[in-house]
Amino acid sequence: MKQFGTIFRFEMKYYLKNKVFVGVTLFLVAAIALVMFFPRIRSAFAREETPGAPQDRPVMLVGGEEAALPLFSSAFPDYDVRGAEADPAALREKIASGEAKCAFLLTGPTSYTYYVDNLSLYDQNGAVADGLLKTLYQTNAMLGRGMTPEEAAAVMSVRIEGTLENLGADQARNFWYTYIMIFALYMVILLYGQMVATNVANEKSNRAMELLITSASPTGMMFGKVLASCLAGLLQLGAVFGSAILFYSLNREYWGDNPVIASIFGMPPALFGYLLLFFVLGFLMYAFLYGAVGSTASKLEDINTAVMPITLLFVAGFVVVMMSLASGSVDNTLMKVCSYLPVTSSMAMFTRIAMGAVPWYGILASVLILIVSVVGVGILAAKIYRVGVLLYGNTPKIGSILRMLRKS
Repeated sequence: MKQFGTIFRFEMKYYLKNKVFVGVTLFLVAAIALVMFFPRIRSAFAREETPGAPQDRPVMLVGGEEAALPLFSSAFPDYDVRGAEADPAALREKIASGEAKCAFLLTGPTSYTYYVDNLSLYDQNGAVADGLLKTLYQTNAMLGRGMTPEEAAAVMSVRIEGTLENLGADQARNFWYTYIMIFALYMVILLYGQMVATNVANEKSNRAMELLITSASPTGMMFGKVLASCLAGLLQLGAVFGSAILFYSLNREYWGDNPVIASIFGMPPALFGYLLLFFVLGFLMYAFLYGAVGSTASKLEDINTAVMPITLLFVAGFVVVMMSLASGSVDNTLMKVCSYLPVTSSMAMFTRIAMGAVPWYGILASVLILIVSVVGVGILAAKIYRVGVLLYGNTPKIGSILRMLRKS
């Protein structure tokens, strides 16, 4: 235990004094601060530029049907809606010159042409116009059949009352923070797993490992390195997400009712607990694998090649999870299988918990399988670490490592 504590403290000092580790953490905190304070900064500059005056709105031209102009004005409050001649060439010229942002040319009761210079990815003007013309056409049809304007208005403005009873998870609400947490888990495991492998290979290449192995047990060295890297990863995530929560609380009023931001910072505490549990177990699983493989590499140049199979395995699991998350089908057969495989369950099961309904015994089984696997892989990694210190030259194959393990 004393040897483990010595290795653990040494590795933690390495991470806390590492300029790259500290620099990346400070950069991420600064980037999050910039994002969280952006609405406040934008609001301050907007007030300075136009004190007491309304912001200029882009111009929208509507031609061909004067009766529709009031409807367009009320439906597009963010635009300065103006009437225009029903001349396509004139409308194109005004948009090209920047005099107008966009234009609608109504060519009939149920048809129009929408003119815009650059169609934005989020442009919904066409869909709004479809609804407006449909409402106008239905109202005119009812008026033509003898209804009074009041009766037609009552029919068109009827309210539909619906009640939603959700028996599972709200995927629309949970999507963003699930996406961010899975992506953060992916980045941290890849980054710190690679660092563990690199540190082990560096100690071996400069012969420091031979000195360490004589004064500390392989198990104590492996667990000390891996747990120190896990704690460093948790500290970095805590600094990043903690600062995000702090900065958001300071600027909550400036974000208003932004649904994405509200979803991200509305993560239930129970789900956050699952995140920590699966993060620690998933991190330990891959850190042990990376450490074991790193001990078999004789040179730093061999690290990328040696850890490639582990990285590809992890990336494949990440792709499966992200594709299922994007499709909304998180309880498909492949995801259920991945929820119980130790190399993918940390991401797959957390995603299913956040985006679906998983029975408690399913969660318990996944966690127990992952815990047993982590302990087993940790012990095996320590044995490979002990054997790997004696292997120099070309990176050994799996068969030769297994033969040496049986002999040891």
